[in-house]
Amino acid sequence: MARPRQKGNQYFCLDVDFFSDKKIKILKARYGADGITLYMYLLCEIYKSGYYLEIDQDYTFIISDDLNMNCDKVKQVLTFLLERSMFDKQLFQSDAVLTSAGIQRRYQLMVKSRAIKNPVKIERYWLLSKEETETFIKVNSSINNSMNNDNYSKNNDSSSENNATKESKGKERKVKEKKHIETAAPTNLFNNQSLEDAFQLFITCRKQHSQKLSAEQIKLLRQELSSMGADDKERIEIANKATVSGWKSFYPLKNSSGKNQPSKNNKFNNFHQRDYDYEKLESQLLNK
Repeated sequence: MARPRQKGNQYFCLDVDFFSDKKIKILKARYGADGITLYMYLLCEIYKSGYYLEIDQDYTFIISDDLNMNCDKVKQVLTFLLERSMFDKQLFQSDAVLTSAGIQRRYQLMVKSRAIKNPVKIERYWLLSKEETETFIKVNSSINNSMNNDNYSKNNDSSSENNATKESKGKERKVKEKKHIETAAPTNLFNNQSLEDAFQLFITCRKQHSQKLSAEQIKLLRQELSSMGADDKERIEIANKATVSGWKSFYPLKNSSGKNQPSKNNKFNNFHQRDYDYEKLESQLLNK
């Protein structure tokens, strides 16, 4: 009777610089000896059956019992190993399988002596490319085709997402450019935040009354307001007065110029109109 072909492995190689690996150092620093023990335990289970290990939801409880380790800690360490690519995260999420390209490279070296005469057939979960796969490893062509199709699909999805993102960004950029042309304020803002707020309120009210302002117009209005008043406090009052009155520009306050605020245009705009100090006239009339 022919001797049955060995499926798994009786041992696996461990590099002498194992503890010099940066990932191993971080694993030990975060989880201590438990992290190293769990990683070695999983490697033993993988190589015992070949080059991968299928697990289920209850497997963490088995590990916890075998290693006398808290189940939550088992999950934490396993998550760390996946995040650091010590196991292939994508394959684990899709098929609940633990393996990696590094594990499969070492697997090839382990089976080389016996596989040269009897090539090893690979049916699933092979991560190495054709160039990395040894000649004595016979990979089922459907695996590569399936992986290529998956990659092609993912590339198409990524391409579609990129195109959609570019299109969306293009539209946003056009809207922003148009908005900037119509209503954007210049970058030389007022140093006084209260004054800037009063100015922006005035601009907002102008826009709400369907009065479109170009960037140049806003710049001129800003300059006009800057030239008025003795200080920022007075300029704030000027801006607020213009906002409340629904004016299209700014005018000096009566207290600073000795004149009344301009009244709205009437039917006699073609004639020269006098400016009166109504408070002074009223005082004179009362004193008579």
